[in-house]
Amino acid sequence: METLFEFLAILQIAAGLFLLWQGIQWLAYVRRRLRTDPGFYAPRTAVLCPCRGVEPGLERNLVSLCEFNHQNFEIFFILASANDSAYSLVKRVAASSRVKATVIIAGKPLTSSEKVNNLRFCIEQLPPDFEVLVFADSDGRPAKTWLHHMVAPLADSRIGATTTMRWFIPNNNAFPNALLAAWNASVVTMLGGHDKNFCWGGGTAIRRGLFEQLGMLDVWQNSFSDDYSLTIAIERTGRQIVFLPECLTPSYVQTDFPSLLEFTNRQVKITRIYRPRMWAAAFLTHFLFCSTILLGLVLALDLATKSRPSSQVITLLVLPLVLAAIRGALRVIGATEAIPASRAQIMGQSWIYILVTLLVPFLYLINFCASLFGRRITWRGIQYEIVSADQTRVLTP
Repeated sequence: METLFEFLAILQIAAGLFLLWQGIQWLAYVRRRLRTDPGFYAPRTAVLCPCRGVEPGLERNLVSLCEFNHQNFEIFFILASANDSAYSLVKRVAASSRVKATVIIAGKPLTSSEKVNNLRFCIEQLPPDFEVLVFADSDGRPAKTWLHHMVAPLADSRIGATTTMRWFIPNNNAFPNALLAAWNASVVTMLGGHDKNFCWGGGTAIRRGLFEQLGMLDVWQNSFSDDYSLTIAIERTGRQIVFLPECLTPSYVQTDFPSLLEFTNRQVKITRIYRPRMWAAAFLTHFLFCSTILLGLVLALDLATKSRPSSQVITLLVLPLVLAAIRGALRVIGATEAIPASRAQIMGQSWIYILVTLLVPFLYLINFCASLFGRRITWRGIQYEIVSADQTRVLTP
């Protein structure tokens, strides 16, 4: 057992050093982007924000979408029904917006997720003079410069889309909030200055002409995932998806254990269906990490009970954890520089992203195991069955 552990531990240390190097490169990319002048490209832009239900901080989140210092844009809030509990709040925000804000009722989805149906319906109604589409989520609170930075790089026609990612900030230090924030932070460093980026539905910008060229309205007709479907379509063209850390979006999280598992299981299950190779590689990576740590703990306890030396085992056990904590610290540094308005809060909760992150692989392992069973997903009270990447069944009447 000792030989097996030593082999796995050395493998994890090697992987940890490689990931640490990637983390250093990620931070360097963040800093380069933060020094980059966005330019002056400011075409007529439609900001689309699907909404469903009232969530903590919703009004302030929606107001932030109306306060961008970008020229020549309109905001569209889309709901499935006027009976939605958020409808009156959304109407109030739209009525008080300093820029033109429109509330659209899209109707219930039939062959796609409600979010995708909302987006499709809204885009079909847009006047032809909107040149750029920007997708935002109702749980994010972007800065005033966010929209201009999202749109400006699209002046380069070689770029397929620009994207960013959320950064969860817990409303309090309750463990489910902390674990979800740490879980999500690990996703942020998957994006960077490379050609393996993917679109995030809460912050993606694309030229409308390319969107139509891709036939996305047809692609989305039976799709569950807006962002994975868009990513796959862009990749087929060979165009680049550019990650913009300067647009990293704070999202204030308040959750409990059932909601935590529902959210994380859903994300991993969607990945299994839309990106099976990514899912398999991540499953193996997290399985080996968790197996190594658990095996090392068992071995160290066994040696201690037999009064045998265990310092070598403990050293090999601790090193992968130390490397993971350092990667967490690099994420914190990058996030505080990318979101200066939230610097104090992120630093005050830095232990979450550095220490709680050590538990994240075990949560991922739970997510991976859950994703093996069935294709049914509950999202904001609606149950779906994802038959395939291009076929969705809506199970809730």
